[in-house]
Parts: sequence; structure tokens; C-alpha cells
Amino acid sequence: MTERKLEFGVGIFILAGLAGLIYLTVKLGAGALVGADTYPLEARFANASGVTKGGSVMIGGVPVGRVEGVRLDPQDFSAIVEMNILSSVKLPTDTMASVRTSGLIGDKFIALAPGAEEEFLQSNEQILMTESAVELESLISKIAFGNVSEETDSTNEATSP
Repeated sequence: MTERKLEFGVGIFILAGLAGLIYLTVKLGAGALVGADTYPLEARFANASGVTKGGSVMIGGVPVGRVEGVRLDPQDFSAIVEMNILSSVKLPTDTMASVRTSGLIGDKFIALAPGAEEEFLQSNEQILMTESAVELESLISKIAFGNVSEETDSTNEATSP
């Protein structure tokens, strides 16, 4: 009988350990440490390509928040990025938000550049100054087609009478 109680106790202990592991995985996967105190902000971008929920928000390469969602504004078709920022980080009202890439073809994240204003952004306010994502494919095609059109123009000029 005591062997059954021991086996039952071990089973309960294992189940409790698995439940704790699942809880921590969900919390850490969402980018929130247990009990992290944050406040929500928004930023409006013309192009937020590659920014996804759970992405990092950084200042000077230091993570200070997480992207909570990206949605489309149906009125002007701009992308609105919703993010949570650590409460210990107070951002001036003239903070600039940019979509950046980690590495050459890495994940997209939001980089914040705090300004010099003495007033701070409050919960649920919007960052007004933004810089959209730079698309590598677009740059490459502009360079490639730009050079091609210059070469054809110079060729046409040379063969013209």
C-alpha cells in the first residue's frame, strides 16, 4: 500500500513540474517575464513589413519591450504596430520608431530613438515620428534596373545620328 502512495506522489510531482514548465514556456515565449510591468504604445508606419507579434522593441540594442500586434488602419491603409514597453523606461514625446533588421536577412524589430523633450509618452499614446521598413528586394531592383536604363540611354545616345 505504501508503494502505491509513493508512486501516486511521484506522479503528482511530475505533473506539477510539467505544468510549471508549460507555464514558464508560455510566459517566456511571449517575451514577458513573470509579473513584468509594462505600458502600451502605438506607432503608425507606411510599411511595417516583417514586423510580427512577439518581436522585440529595442533602444540602443537593449530589449525594452515586445510587439503585441500589427494591424491595418482601414482609413489610410497604414500599419499600426502595438507594443508594450517596460514601465521603467520613460520615453519622451519626440521619440522616433524605426523598423530595423537584425543581421543581413534577420528578423525585423522596432528600434526606438528617444528624443530630448521633457514630456513623456503616456499609456496608449502614439509615437508620431516613424521610419518604415527598408525592403532589400526593392533596393536591389532599383539598383539593377537603374543601371540597366542608364546603360541603354548611353547606348541609344551613341547610336543616334
